[in-house]
Amino acid sequence: MPQTVGGLIASFNKAKLNLPSGITKEAYLEYQLNTTLAESHGLDMISMGRGEGDGCYCYPNTILRSYIDKLSRNYRYVVMDNEAGMEHLSRRTTQNVDHLFIISDHSVKGVRTLGRIRQLIDEMKLNVNRISVIINMVSGTLDPRLGQEIDKLGIAYTDTVPADEMIREFDLKQTPLLKLPDNSPAVQAVAKILTSRLGIKNLTEVSE
Repeated sequence: MPQTVGGLIASFNKAKLNLPSGITKEAYLEYQLNTTLAESHGLDMISMGRGEGDGCYCYPNTILRSYIDKLSRNYRYVVMDNEAGMEHLSRRTTQNVDHLFIISDHSVKGVRTLGRIRQLIDEMKLNVNRISVIINMVSGTLDPRLGQEIDKLGIAYTDTVPADEMIREFDLKQTPLLKLPDNSPAVQAVAKILTSRLGIKNLTEVSE
């Protein structure tokens, strides 16, 4: 992977820039952001990484939001896989979302965190068209006590991804999850979610 966005923004904050005449800081940072894009057949990827160092990130994050908006125009689907927590929401780097999937493990604590995320979305008036909940690593069926907690959130759509021994084995062997076979229970569950929530019937549709 090229440099992460977090590392780039941190170095931008620290650097004393001597820009050529006619180049603004905005144009320079956007150019540098282009170098973080790893391109491959059917899938391009940007690694956000972690923010590094002290200092205010307000200005770089404003540029980052603009960059993501521009970049998204070139793709049929843009997937943002955010780290657990709410920082990306409070910084508004996640906005103008067609479908937000909020993911939790099979625990009351995790589900209650979903409620705080939903509340933050409402408080910040983020432009999110639809919200769905995914409960991950479910052994058997969803515990009805968790179902009651989810009902309190007022979110209509809840999906589950089962605990999958193949994923554990792949992790131990350091094998990319993209190589999971079609008979993986988790792969089958995700494929069903893509069809029911996004209308994607075949993963080749995503890469075309």
